[in-house]
Amino acid sequence: MKLSEIKNKLRELKKISFQLPNGALVPSHFHVTEVGKITKHFVDCGGTERNEEVANFQLWNANDYNHRLHPEKLLGIIELSERILGIGDLEIEVEYQADTIGKFGLDFNGSNFVLTSKQTNCLAQDQCGIPSEKLKIQRKELDDEPCCSPDGNCC
Repeated sequence: MKLSEIKNKLRELKKISFQLPNGALVPSHFHVTEVGKITKHFVDCGGTERNEEVANFQLWNANDYNHRLHPEKLLGIIELSERILGIGDLEIEVEYQADTIGKFGLDFNGSNFVLTSKQTNCLAQDQCGIPSEKLKIQRKELDDEPCCSPDGNCC
């Protein structure tokens, strides 16, 4: 989800809720402690220089159980961050505390913002000798018909 998309959703919503990949909801007294821009400048394993930028939200739970972040307040925080940090319409990455700080993508399911799992990947598979995945088929999908007849003289 891009910043423009979350801003549009926030203008329509009466309340904000975040759902974890396992379906559980982030406690409703969450805080958004950061809205930032993260720049990652790196060299992949194939030697290619890369630059990535994302907008970053950090969610945090405190013991102030009556706290609620309203859509218009979060929209204001986002817009202030855009102005101060010069954030463009970037993809959003969300940090949330689990056993360690987890990084998630963001989606919307019609009522909740959904934290989506992110996966690591090799960006230079053609350089690393990683074989391409083979097509996986079930044995039952194979044709049981014999490929030649007993009198076909093919064996």
